[in-house]
Amino acid sequence: MPLPQPDDDLTSLVLRTDFGDDEAWDALRTALDAADEYTHATYVSDLRFAGVSVRTLLDEEAAADEDDRVIHLFLADPTAMEGPEHPLLAVDLADEPGRTFRVPARWFPDVSANLSIANMDFAEFADAADRSGTFRGFEGTDAS
Repeated sequence: MPLPQPDDDLTSLVLRTDFGDDEAWDALRTALDAADEYTHATYVSDLRFAGVSVRTLLDEEAAADEDDRVIHLFLADPTAMEGPEHPLLAVDLADEPGRTFRVPARWFPDVSANLSIANMDFAEFADAADRSGTFRGFEGTDAS
């Protein structure tokens, strides 16, 4: 079954994989929406993705028709749900399938917008991640 599609070309897919706490899901969405004046996410909360692995997502994507493929997505997994920064797991499904990094809600609009319009490549953000694998902006930007 193909992955869901973002609502439009300017939003990224945020796929819920942790269904243990509806309030945490609401808090994560609130944090993402509050990070910028524009919406950057298409939220999908579908139990078929409960606990899904990156490998399974890659397999589903590989089996999809070319027109139905998703280039990247963000997972709302247990780490994103529980962490105070709500660090989503960004997943590359195209250039380096399976490559990941974390992106806190504060940085999500920047990453989503640039990936959605192909202004920057997934690798540029992943390469700028800190030692924990989390993108917190590029050197010289305000990380507060």
